[in-house]
Amino acid sequence: MNKHILYKFLPLTLLLTAISSIVFASGVAENIPSAIINDQQYNRAIHIMVMLLVGFGFLMVFVRKYGRSALTATFLLVSTALPLYMLVKSSGLTGRGEDEIKTLILAEFAAASLLITAGAVLGRLKMPQYILLGLLFIPFYMFNEWIVLGGGFGIIDIGSVVDTGGSIVIHAFGAIFGLGVAITMTTKQELEKTIEADATSDRYSMLGSMMLWIFWPSFCAALVTPAQMPHTVVNVILALCGSTLTTYIFSVSLRKKISIADIANAALAGGVAIGSTCADASHTMAAIIGILGGGLSTFGFAVIQSKQQKWMKLIDTCGVTNLHGLPGLMGGLAALPIIHGLNIQEQLMGVLITVVLAFTTGILTGKILPLLGRKVEAYEDSEEFLDAVD
Repeated sequence: MNKHILYKFLPLTLLLTAISSIVFASGVAENIPSAIINDQQYNRAIHIMVMLLVGFGFLMVFVRKYGRSALTATFLLVSTALPLYMLVKSSGLTGRGEDEIKTLILAEFAAASLLITAGAVLGRLKMPQYILLGLLFIPFYMFNEWIVLGGGFGIIDIGSVVDTGGSIVIHAFGAIFGLGVAITMTTKQELEKTIEADATSDRYSMLGSMMLWIFWPSFCAALVTPAQMPHTVVNVILALCGSTLTTYIFSVSLRKKISIADIANAALAGGVAIGSTCADASHTMAAIIGILGGGLSTFGFAVIQSKQQKWMKLIDTCGVTNLHGLPGLMGGLAALPIIHGLNIQEQLMGVLITVVLAFTTGILTGKILPLLGRKVEAYEDSEEFLDAVD
């Protein structure tokens, strides 16, 4: 009896299956590519979050008595930047809205730039000032992003500036903004105080550096097309390999022994420098850019940083000039010979606008931050943390 019922309804079952297949093919299947892209972008967004909290956070604990503060400040800065960026983006002030995951990734880019800025003045702000720094930085960052990449005011055509991985608008902007803040806020007492590190703080800093190294390909490939993703990832890894090897060679050549600060920082310069052209450069050019970026960054840490402190009367705590500023500008300019059909004038205009806006708004921010007071002892946890040992 059951067999007869089954055979009776078999044609109906096959018909319903066929209809479902047609509906699926015409409807749901159309959403599969976007669903896959969203899933991939979600994975990269989480990778970038690891970079922001673990990578940047631990990279900045090299200051011996400021580890708790550096990690807490990282938490506060990221937690300020992400919702503020998404709030401003949703308002439509900086152009049309994006998909939710894409907006999150763009917000993470802004948070990364903010952490770069914070690195320039690390140890010399109180916790409320880090939050205020984030509140001031994000609108200025978005304003520059809107002009350089979003066609704001019609100064630069949309798409004319090539900056896929943010060499210009993320790294250079964050570093130069930080210099603007530092040049305004650095005191004579801070200039005379030694920034102490030890073996333990250096090891934790290396942990942060290695986490950044591992996930940097996701940072640069976060918003590229699926077709561009494999080439972009390989380019970033080759650039990082090039900068790491060059950092070792330059560090030993310039200092006679290895500097762990060079290895923890300048080894990452390839990721900064390849950012603009990560989706377009050949593998050979990516390696060359990484080599040049690592050499430039190590030279900055070994030679330029001490001269910069003397000439500009500022302390750049994490050396963001050398890791993000100089390699970032180099990466933006590297697009000139690499990208065929590039509008050279607009690429240069994008770099120039970024430099001017970052420095001027950084100086303005540096004038505002002291309204919340000043840290009594720079590079010390004990002023704000319970049970912190001096």
